[in-house]
Amino acid sequence: MSETDDPLSVALFSEVFMVDQLARARLSKALPKGMELSHFSVLNHLSRVNEEKTPAQLARAFHLTRGAMTNTLNRLEWAGHIHVRPDWDDARRKLISISPAGRRARDAAISAIAPILSDTVGEVGADKVRATLPVLREMRRKLEGEG
Repeated sequence: MSETDDPLSVALFSEVFMVDQLARARLSKALPKGMELSHFSVLNHLSRVNEEKTPAQLARAFHLTRGAMTNTLNRLEWAGHIHVRPDWDDARRKLISISPAGRRARDAAISAIAPILSDTVGEVGADKVRATLPVLREMRRKLEGEG
């Protein structure tokens, strides 16, 4: 068997890609009106880190181009979900933080998607999910290192 004909790898990544596609579709439908998954992801990240980030830092965190992140940030700013201010130490940079409205939008999104996530984990089984997480994390780290 050659490296290009590895049924285990193909089966694993086929499942990962299908889970990703199905999860994104399901969660996107459940999000509050007007919110996209990319918006929720940025708001959730800013809420968790609870500190200002530059657009470049956010782009790196999400493995996106700066242009793609700028588009998402523009939409979040227009919706009033983030604050954008100049970096007082370097006028070329901007700093991004979550606004109170952004926290409320993030919390509403969590409320909307939490039942889907909980039900899925419950149906699969918490022990199976716990056992799978280290493998997925190791795969993610491996793939991040190849960037």
